[in-house]
Amino acid sequence: MKKRSLFNMIAISLVMSLLVADPVWATTSTDLQEKQEKLENEQKELENKKKALENQKKDSQNKLNNANSQINDYSEAQGETKEAIDETNAEIVGLMTDIELIKEDIAAKQEQIEITQAEYDEAKKQEETLYEAMTQRIKFMYEKGNLSYVQILLTATSYADALNKVQYVEELYEYDRQKLSEYVAAKEAAEAYGKQLEEEKAELETSEMELEEEQAYMEEVLAEYKATYADYEVKIAKAKQDAAVYTAQVKSQQSSIASLQKQIEQKQKEVAETKKAKEDAYQAEQAANNDSDSDSGSSYSQSSSGSGGASGGSGYVAPTGSATGSNIANYACKFVGNPYVPGGTSLTDGADCSGFVMAVYKAYGISVPRTSWAQGSYGREVSYADAQPGDVIYYGGHVGIYIGGGQIVHASTQKTGIKYSPATYRSIISVRRYIN
Repeated sequence: MKKRSLFNMIAISLVMSLLVADPVWATTSTDLQEKQEKLENEQKELENKKKALENQKKDSQNKLNNANSQINDYSEAQGETKEAIDETNAEIVGLMTDIELIKEDIAAKQEQIEITQAEYDEAKKQEETLYEAMTQRIKFMYEKGNLSYVQILLTATSYADALNKVQYVEELYEYDRQKLSEYVAAKEAAEAYGKQLEEEKAELETSEMELEEEQAYMEEVLAEYKATYADYEVKIAKAKQDAAVYTAQVKSQQSSIASLQKQIEQKQKEVAETKKAKEDAYQAEQAANNDSDSDSGSSYSQSSSGSGGASGGSGYVAPTGSATGSNIANYACKFVGNPYVPGGTSLTDGADCSGFVMAVYKAYGISVPRTSWAQGSYGREVSYADAQPGDVIYYGGHVGIYIGGGQIVHASTQKTGIKYSPATYRSIISVRRYIN
């Protein structure tokens, strides 16, 4: 009995010496509990900082996306404005060409008007000359009255000669009247054509004015397009500057997030180590208490706290409590240190990763698939941010049970056996919840 008690005391001394070897570590389970809580608070603070940075990064990314979208929109609008400038330039050139052509038509029309005016003036002059001569002849004939015809008859050598002379006078009169009609018709035609030419010239001048007004308007439009184009240049430059700023922010925030993630993982490791040291100290304290209370030789064999680890090859431990996530997680931790056995499903003699998960859940009467692949799609999926103790994390060919605090317990390898690890030590494929 004394030898056994001495052995326990030596073991306690060794544990305590290991605990005080690092001056940062506390020496009792109570002190270690306080340190664990402090570390967990520091971890939570780091996680909050990380979450805040992730929100800032998300905001910066949204602003960057918006800036890039603005660059695309402004560039597209600027391209459309450039097309409008080219089209307007082409239209102005066309208007200027049309104006020049109309000016040429107006000049040609003016020449035609001058020629027609000359023709009109000549026809009017001929009309007036002939009209004056005919008026004089008619006046003379009317002034003489019938004597003219008597004289014609008396001077005629015969009746036929008299008729011929009378007919000659009438034909002379008819000739004058016909020529007068021709001159009048020529004058009226020239006058009508002149009016037509004047109207056509007026129409050309109106068209010229309208085209010049259209040209002036298009030049105003062109000036507006050019101003808009220059404005887009400024907006694009500003958007590119904003995009550069937001890109730098995203990169800086991403770097800070990665740094915080490393600190969080380190803190998780420290929490796990402190938790393990606390459990070892608690076992040593319990063993010392048992030795001081009784010499029966009984020794503490297993922590009942629900979070301690068992030494390799320990006996079977019955589950306690109902099938809650926390109880399942605590129960799984009791087998830390036990061996990894390929194809195994024994919590004490050895199990592989999926066999370990299956055996832990089976202890609570819950049946789950045997393979890691099947376990990775069993139950319902939750996000890692919402992971709770007892959830199963699938990494692709490997599974572990989440115990909280960013840690898992899993049957790792034949070399390390069942152990604790940071939950993010590998890329997470899926987080599954088997119980409500």
